[in-house]
Amino acid sequence: MKERKEKRVSAIKNGTVIDHIPSNSMFKVISMLNLDQIEYPITFGTNLKSNKDGTKGIIKISDIHLDSDDLNKIALVAPKAVLNVIKDYEVTEKQVVDLPDKISGIVKCVNPKCITNVENVKTKFNVVSKKPVHLHCHYCEKITTQDLIQTL
Repeated sequence: MKERKEKRVSAIKNGTVIDHIPSNSMFKVISMLNLDQIEYPITFGTNLKSNKDGTKGIIKISDIHLDSDDLNKIALVAPKAVLNVIKDYEVTEKQVVDLPDKISGIVKCVNPKCITNVENVKTKFNVVSKKPVHLHCHYCEKITTQDLIQTL
């Protein structure tokens, strides 16, 4: 009988690994970061076994480093995700994403009559709850709940 070898996803030389994404948020993260539109190699897995969470998702992005807006987008749908910066196959930086108390320019207001949806005005929200996420619009004062979040 042949011995079976477990095949694993290869390491990336340089780039970013987003780990501990809830499995049900994996494709939201891919969409929010527009990863379906980039030219760099991307590897992702979902419903992977996790001792801490039961299941998780992971995304490996070669040669890309995320900015603070990207981290805030991830925090909106995957508040326990861990970001690893990779340089020469080594983790050089590791951080848990954390939604700040205020965000601007990354989420659309749910109110169709809000000035941000009618005129060219940058959105501004106060984060009133992080788990679950509730955002309070600075302009119209409507609350956007986690299930209704749309990124710009």
